[in-house]
This record gives sequence, structure tokens and C-alpha cells, in this order.
Amino acid sequence: MRVPRIYTNQTLSLGEEVTLPKNSSRHLVSVLRMKLGQSAILFNGEGGEFIGKLTNASKTNSTVLIDGFSAVEKESNLKIHLAIGVSKGDRMDWIIQKATELGVTEISPIFTGRTEVKLSGSRLDKKLSHWQQIAISACEQSQRNHVPSINPILSFDAWLELKHNGLKLLMNHLGDLGLSETSPKDQHIVLLVGPEGGLSENEICVAEASGYTSVSMGPRILRTETAPVAALSILQSLWGDMA
Repeated sequence: MRVPRIYTNQTLSLGEEVTLPKNSSRHLVSVLRMKLGQSAILFNGEGGEFIGKLTNASKTNSTVLIDGFSAVEKESNLKIHLAIGVSKGDRMDWIIQKATELGVTEISPIFTGRTEVKLSGSRLDKKLSHWQQIAISACEQSQRNHVPSINPILSFDAWLELKHNGLKLLMNHLGDLGLSETSPKDQHIVLLVGPEGGLSENEICVAEASGYTSVSMGPRILRTETAPVAALSILQSLWGDMA
């Protein structure tokens, strides 16, 4: 069995016995059937990973004694900030999961003119927490030691008012340039993708006036959950760490 990887927001250090979160404890004991003395890897998003052994196997508060550290990093040299129009159903969950696996450093959900999802108050807070947990789980699976942040949802106009460094790309099937015809000067990219139905003509014009370059990936129109995954794969292949 592959050694399980577990995220915790606790401070980690050699020789420390760490009490795991309830959901992680339940997964190790009830799903993986781990026994005392078996190994687990812990990481807290601050870099590197800690290796330890299970010292208490409980469904609610398992503990791991840390006895090793590895400074291994699997982050891409290409830093990508994904801004994505909020989509309905489980599309956002899927996008966040795959974007994390593909190495994004930051994800910003955006309300655009064609966004059909309505979120506010406690429902909004729960959704953001849910998305962050999806990113954490994707890091556990993909062996990343840095968790991309899920930023608070902004309106399209509010998003454009923020200052973003790097090459700013707008996914637009009518764009004249392909992704391979652009080039990030400092290994930073901001990738803007619309929701179902895409961005409106006016939103595209406003984004381009704000410094975004419209790019396409060929003659076919991709679904909102397909476009960012395809684009991220191409970008990582061109300038990142995908062969």
C-alpha cells in the first residue's frame, strides 16, 4: 500500500506526536485499515513533508509520531493563477481538483454576467471551505506540498480592478492567438476562463482593455470545465514541468 499523505494546518517538527484531524483519522483507520506502527506522511503547506508512524489508531483522534523530514518539492516553476467563472453543479469541484493536480498556485472564483449560481452569507462561506478542502485532497493525492489558496469570490469588475503580475491570458475561442504564441516573461501567468456560456462580448472587451490577451485552443468550443484543464496542461507543457 502506498504511504498515505495527510494535510494538517498544525506546526510540524521532528520528534513531535501529532493528533490528526477527525476526518483524516477516520480515513486512516476505517478506510485504509492502518495499524499501529505503519507509516504516514504529513504536510502543512509550508514546504517539505514529514514522515512518521501511527502511535494511536482511533477513528476520531489518531496520532502520528514524526521521525523524519524530506525537503522534496514538486511545484512547477510556472506560477499560474486561475480565475474561473463560477459554474453550477459539481463542475467547480472538478475544475478545482484538476487545476490543483496540474499545479496552479491560486484560484479565484468570479461572478460574471452569465454566472447562474447564487451564493451569499453562510452558504458562500461553506462553499469556499468546501472548495479549499477539495484543493487539499488533490494535494494529498498528487503529492504536492503547497496547497493553492481559494480566494473569496469577486465580481468580474472587482476582479479586473485588482493588480495582477505576469502574463494575463483570456480564454476566448474567437481569439487570434494560440497559447503557444504567447510567452510569460517572469514565469507568472493569470488565466481567465468564463462560466457556462462564456464571457459576454462586453466582458471580453473590458478584459482586453485591462491588459488581457485573448487566446484560443483551436476551432472547437470547449465546455467550461474542459477549457481550464486543457489550457493548464498546455501551459505546463510549454513553460512548466510537464513533459
